[in-house]
Amino acid sequence: MDKMVATQIFESLSSGIRLDIYRLLVKEGTGGIVSGQIAHILDLPANNVSFHLKAMTQAGLLTVVQEGRFQRYRANIPVMLDLIAYLTEECCSGNTDECASFREEVSGHLGCLPPLSAESQSKRSFP
Repeated sequence: MDKMVATQIFESLSSGIRLDIYRLLVKEGTGGIVSGQIAHILDLPANNVSFHLKAMTQAGLLTVVQEGRFQRYRANIPVMLDLIAYLTEECCSGNTDECASFREEVSGHLGCLPPLSAESQSKRSFP
């Protein structure tokens, strides 16, 4: 992920409503939710939700599939994990053991962080 993409993602989340929508969609997992349900669950006007969903979809945070006259939205978890990897790319100045211990601590709360790959660990190693 490059800096421009990361910036677009952060800009698309710069609203309490968008954070609520994203967290709701993360909670729903791969099943996703149609936009009308999102509006109902969050007690928001449908046109307001549509505006936010469009911005988040354009940033790549959400995926959308047309189902008849409805649109089903899903959180794009791989993009968020890429963003987390981008933010922590040089964690602990290349000390992979220290960084791994932080990941273990956090993964107990999140439950979905992938293990560090050999490639990502090698990027963290410095001469």
